[in-house]
Amino acid sequence: MARSRISRARTDDDEYREIIAWYEDLLEDTAPPTGLTWEPVKIGPTWQRTDSGWLLPEITLGWDVMAWCGKWLRDKHGHAWQFTAEQARFLLWFYALDQAGDFQFHSAVLQRLKGWGKDPLAACAAAAGCYAPVTFDHWGDGGDRPVGRDEPNAWVQVLAVSQPQTKNTMKLFPSLISPEAKARYGIQIGKENVYGLGDTRHIEAVTSSPLAVEGGRPTLVIRAETQNWLTANGGHEMAGALEGNAAKSEGGMARMLDICNAYRPGLDSVGERMREGWEATQGPDARAMDFGLMYDSLEAPPEAPLTAEAAPDVVRSIAGDATWLDTRADGRIVMSILNPANSPNESRRKWFNQVTAVADAWVDPQWFDACPGRGDRFEARDRVVLFLDCSKSDDATALVGCRISDAFVQTVGIWERPPQLKRWVVDREDVDNRLRDAFDLWDVVGFWGDPSGAKDDETGESYWDGKLDEWGRRWGDRLVLPAVKSGDHAHRVSWDMRSPTHLKLWTEENGRCLTEIKERQFRWDGHIILKQHVRNARRRPNQFGVGTGKEHRESARKIDGQVAMVGAKLMRRMYLAAGIRERSNQAMFVGRR
Repeated sequence: MARSRISRARTDDDEYREIIAWYEDLLEDTAPPTGLTWEPVKIGPTWQRTDSGWLLPEITLGWDVMAWCGKWLRDKHGHAWQFTAEQARFLLWFYALDQAGDFQFHSAVLQRLKGWGKDPLAACAAAAGCYAPVTFDHWGDGGDRPVGRDEPNAWVQVLAVSQPQTKNTMKLFPSLISPEAKARYGIQIGKENVYGLGDTRHIEAVTSSPLAVEGGRPTLVIRAETQNWLTANGGHEMAGALEGNAAKSEGGMARMLDICNAYRPGLDSVGERMREGWEATQGPDARAMDFGLMYDSLEAPPEAPLTAEAAPDVVRSIAGDATWLDTRADGRIVMSILNPANSPNESRRKWFNQVTAVADAWVDPQWFDACPGRGDRFEARDRVVLFLDCSKSDDATALVGCRISDAFVQTVGIWERPPQLKRWVVDREDVDNRLRDAFDLWDVVGFWGDPSGAKDDETGESYWDGKLDEWGRRWGDRLVLPAVKSGDHAHRVSWDMRSPTHLKLWTEENGRCLTEIKERQFRWDGHIILKQHVRNARRRPNQFGVGTGKEHRESARKIDGQVAMVGAKLMRRMYLAAGIRERSNQAMFVGRR
């Protein structure tokens, strides 16, 4: 490390304390870069700050783990291993504990741009997993400091779906593990295995073999390049086997670390599922419980242009502490971006660490995520319109509102089949209750519902027609924007999108919404399921322009929230175009059912 190691009389503990002090000084003296042209998108704890400095865990084994690495590991020049400040903060969080001594996170995803140093960090974590104090043992210093121990039967697996990907990590061990460590721990290094302490400690490389990992009891699993783990190459099967192994481990202490680049949306990779699973736990509208995953990523902002002029500054903004990356205007990264053989989406994914749109996506997900308005909500007595996209079991049912005054979009409710259930039917009474609450709280001037073609299993009649009629009778006097004003199909609520007239109106509004999103004029509430439905929507041309649809008919990736969102925006536009006068009696809607 940075401090002298001349005295042979010093103990291991003396050196460990010295290294820890070095890292404490490093983190105290290090601040985020200033003068960035592009402010990165920061996901996870590594780049979070408080008034007093970096946000760090109160209890962690990370200090001792980094101290062990500093003493026993070497960099490619033979010098004592040093993590960057960014890597150190990540490791402090990866080894963070709660008050009971359990890990705060049993799994972590480290997503960074290519060349950041994910493989060296993973190799250090693998070596530490065998010999460093990575498991809580007891409390020291009067019960305030966690004391760790090594794992007596440590088994670390480094996994990927192709052999070259595991080699990126495994080939680092011959130079990484110092001669002193080899002698101290009896370490023997092969191409695909590293053994130590009489073969009681083991690091192994595994490639695309679910059968090889089924039933194992590893203490640490490092999954490399999970953006490439697909159904076709056995990635999901292997991921499932690993999850089962970790869940059954003694005390549930087995851990997983994923290292990856940004995934390609729509390929349904393990990397994509991990990101979507983590996102489902975030925010006030979270649809899933926290399952112990730390996700950490540093990504270029959506508006960052992929040009030779901008690329150096963009890459520098998300490189973090990876100062070794060639970000010169005529450097290797810029040349790769300019190479016409490399698609813009791939360049953004690799060098900007951005999740980019698939070729037929309705909208680039970054454009939608960047639209302002998240955190805003409808307030009591706000004048709003509501659109309900109805389904029964396969697709989702989505209720989305739009505020008349400023076009702000809010998700009122989305009902979709839970993944663990094979048979499920939307609860119409639950939808009814959500609508009652909405009508009680807001001044609802229009409510339309697309009944879809779903049939009741028992009666064979339309699943939603009865409810739509009931709602029309209940709230008809308040709905000054009727769904169908006149004719044989006149109705206050029912607005069937199978009607060519209605499809034309919706398709035209779909184009307007897309333009608003691109120009950052669209405002929405940040609801996690609505965001996912918008990401899932694909461009589908029809006789009136470009509509949207699922990636394929049987796809489990729903888009009903996007359909309802566009429907609500259409309703607001038609309300304003009709020139409907303000209500004279605002109190008329309060408490009405």
